Amino acid sequence: MTQSSMLGRIGQLVRANVNALIDGAEDPQKMLDQLVRDFTDNIREAEEAVAQTIGNLRLQEQDSKEASDAVAEWGSKASAASKRADELRAAGNTADADKFDNLARVALKRQIAFEDQVRTFAPQIAQQTALVAQLKDGLNQMRAKREELVQKRDELVSRARMAQAQVQVQESLQSVNVMDPTSEVARFEDKIRHEEARATGMAEVQASSLDAQFATLEDEESSTEVDARLSALKSGNAS
Repeated sequence: MTQSSMLGRIGQLVRANVNALIDGAEDPQKMLDQLVRDFTDNIREAEEAVAQTIGNLRLQEQDSKEASDAVAEWGSKASAASKRADELRAAGNTADADKFDNLARVALKRQIAFEDQVRTFAPQIAQQTALVAQLKDGLNQMRAKREELVQKRDELVSRARMAQAQVQVQESLQSVNVMDPTSEVARFEDKIRHEEARATGMAEVQASSLDAQFATLEDEESSTEVDARLSALKSGNAS
């Protein structure tokens, strides 16, 4: 896997984890907490990869600096050897002068080799610097998304719970519609009305019985009065 595709792969992992969590979600809070943990793990993986890329860049910069220092060092050595050769040659010591000129040539070859290294490092360092900037930007975006998720977690949990409560209420209303309790109340009320009517009928029956008894008593009193008057009439006729 190339370093340039690293954040893309991590982004795919994040999306895959999100889709899996949403599809299998039962408890919204547990799902969101797990999502935050997975997002954090993916960010940690990205941080390690970015840190490794930065480390490689710093190594290249260090190698380039050492090569640049070597260019300057071998240039100084070549200059010193050439100067010494000129001094010896001026003094008539041609053999030793030639030796120092040869040393100057060796130093110049080393200098040229290190200059080649510096030129090689330059585009690599530029490329790595641009890549590091890109990776840092992508990593900061992931961190911002994580913070946004953390901030919205409570809101999303609350909304999920409200939705569940609404679903429960709707299910309860459907159950009420299927078996309407008012019909049972009406049937019970009708039963009570019949009981009340029965009680009224019994009271009327009882009242009728008392009226009959009083009527019998009045009839007996009337008969007694008639008998008394008849007896009085018979006594008057006899005198």
